Amino acid sequence: MVSLASVPLLAVRGISRRFGAVQALRDVDLEINEGEVVALVGDNGAGKSTLVKAIAGVSPPDSGAIEWEGRPVDLHNPLQTQHLGIATVHQDLSLCDNLDTVSNLFIGRELRKFGFFLDEVEMERRCRRLLSDLSARIPSVRIPVGTLSGGQRQAVAIARALIGSPRVVVLDEPTAALGVEQTALVLRLITRLRDQGLGVLLVSHDLDSVRAVADRVEVLRLGRNSGSFDTKYATQEQIISAVTDNHAMAVTLQQSLLPRGLPAQEAVDVAYRYLPAQGAVGGDWFDVIPLPGTRVALVVGDIVGHGMHAAATMGRLRTAVHNFSMLDLPPDDLLAHLDELVARIDKDEAGPNGEASITGATCLYAIYDPVSRCCDLARAGHLPPALVHPDGTVEYLDLPAGPPLGLGGLPFETVHLKLAEGSQLVLYTDGLVEDRNRDIDVGLDLLRTSLSDIGRSPQETCDAVLDALLPAVPKDDIALLVARTRALPADRIAEWEVPFDPAAVAGARAAASRQLAQWGLEEMAFTTELILSELVTNAIRHATGPIQVRLLRERNLICEVSDTSSTSPHLRYAATMDEGGRGLFLVARLSEHWGTRYTPTHKIIWAEQPLPADSE
Repeated sequence: MVSLASVPLLAVRGISRRFGAVQALRDVDLEINEGEVVALVGDNGAGKSTLVKAIAGVSPPDSGAIEWEGRPVDLHNPLQTQHLGIATVHQDLSLCDNLDTVSNLFIGRELRKFGFFLDEVEMERRCRRLLSDLSARIPSVRIPVGTLSGGQRQAVAIARALIGSPRVVVLDEPTAALGVEQTALVLRLITRLRDQGLGVLLVSHDLDSVRAVADRVEVLRLGRNSGSFDTKYATQEQIISAVTDNHAMAVTLQQSLLPRGLPAQEAVDVAYRYLPAQGAVGGDWFDVIPLPGTRVALVVGDIVGHGMHAAATMGRLRTAVHNFSMLDLPPDDLLAHLDELVARIDKDEAGPNGEASITGATCLYAIYDPVSRCCDLARAGHLPPALVHPDGTVEYLDLPAGPPLGLGGLPFETVHLKLAEGSQLVLYTDGLVEDRNRDIDVGLDLLRTSLSDIGRSPQETCDAVLDALLPAVPKDDIALLVARTRALPADRIAEWEVPFDPAAVAGARAAASRQLAQWGLEEMAFTTELILSELVTNAIRHATGPIQVRLLRERNLICEVSDTSSTSPHLRYAATMDEGGRGLFLVARLSEHWGTRYTPTHKIIWAEQPLPADSE
C-alpha cells in the first residue's frame, strides 16, 4: 500500500550524467514511497543502469539532486547509501558460489562472540529469519549457493541486502534469464518486501512481471523520462508506446486527425482546448459541424484505449460522424448508425484476442438551432454536458445515458431543450474530471464551481476550467468544448404559408422579392425567385399538406420550402421529351448548396446562396 505521506522516501530531481560525448541521463526525475514498488523500464541504452548507479552511490550525477525524506543528500560511494538505508541488488548478484547461504549473507560483516570466535549459531538463526520473512524456501542454508536455482539465488541476494535493515531496495533485472517458476518466486519476494513497508525500485525489461507487482511504471528513453503510469489504469500498449517513442508518432497522427480550426458559423461562439495525455495518447475528439438552416452540431467523443490504434480509430469515427451529419439525422439516429459502424468494425477487424476492439467508445452529439433556440442532444455512454445559464447557474443536463458504442441492443434517446440566448453549453471528456487522486464526483463538483461565473467568454471559461481541474501530469486526453448560444434576430427571418394552388407560386415570388428589397439584396431577387418558384411548384405537384416558405439571412441567404410529404426529391438528367425533371437541376446550378432534411412532421428542401460582397 502506497504511503499517504506527501514527502517521498527517495526522490531523484532532475539529475543528469554524461560519459564523454554520451549524455546518459538528462533531467531525470523519480520518486519512491514507503510500501511502493516502482518499476523502471526502457530499452538498452535508455539510462536505467546509470540511474541505478547514481542511486547506489557508484556513479554520482553531474547535476540535479537526490533527496532522502525531503532532504538533499550527496551519495559518493555505496557505503553512504547503505548507511542511509538504500540497498542495491545488482544483476550479477555478486554471490560466492562455493560458499553456503549463511556465509554469503554475512561475508565481510561476520558476527563474533567473545570478540574472536564466529557466532555460527546466531548467523544461521538470523539467516533463517530473513528467509522466512521473505517466504523464501531453499533446500538448506548450509549448501553452496552455486547448487541453488536462479530464483533461490535471487532470494539469497535479497536477504543479504536486508541485513542492514534498509528502507529502499533496488533490484536490477532480478528476473533476467529465469524460467516461469523462478520468476514467480522472485515476484513473490518483491511483494513481501512491499508488504513489509519497504520502497522497491524494480529495474526490468519484462513488462508482464512489472505489471504483476509494480504500483507505478517509470519509463526512460534515451536518458530522459518518457512516461509515468499507474499500473491499475495503464495498458501494456501505453507502456510499450512510451518505451519505443510511439507516443510522439501517435501525437502527430492524433493532431493531424483533429480539427485544425473552427469552421465559420453564426449559431454559437465557440472555444476549445485539447490536451493529449503525457506518455499515452488516447482517442478523445471534438467537432463543430455547420448544418443547413444556420444550425450547428457539437460533438465530443472518447475512444477506448491509447496509442496509435486509438488515434487512428478516433479519425475513423470522426469522419463517420461528419458523413452521418451530412444526412441531417437527429442525434439519436446518428448515434444508432455510429453504434452499428463500431460493431461492424469490431467484427471485421478484431484480432483473435480482441486486442483491436473499440466497443465501449462514447460520444455526445448535440444540434443547436439559433432560429428557434432549440437544442437536441443524445449521448452514448458519455458524461452529461454542463449548461451554464446567463445568470451563472450551472446544471448537468439529465440526458438518458445510452449504451457505449458497439454494444447494440438498446436505443438512444434525444432530449429537446430550449436555451436562453447567451447560455453556455460545456462538453468534455472524462480526462478533465477523472483522476487517480480524486473521485469523478469531486471532479464534477470542481467543474460546476469553475463554471459558475457571469459574463465570461468561451475562451475565458476554458481557461478557468483548466486552471481548476487540469492535473499536473494528465494521464488521459482532455477535450473541452464551450459553446455560447446566439439567436438569429427576428428581422433576419421571413416566413409565410403558401396555398396549395399552382396560382400561388407568383405570390410566393412577389413576397420573396419584397423581403429581399427590405434586406437590401435586390440583386439576388432574380435567382431567388427562380429557386423559390421551382421548389414551391415541386411541392404543389408532388407533396401534400400545407406548404411553408422561410427565408433566412445569415452568412448566406437560405431559402427553405417545407411540406408534410416524406418523399425525397432526386437530381437527375431529364430526357429530351420529358416534361419535368429540370427544376432541381436548375436549383442546383443557381445555388451554392442545396439538400433535403426531415423533421418529425415536415420535409424541408433548402438552398443556399452566397451574399454579395458589399452586403452588410
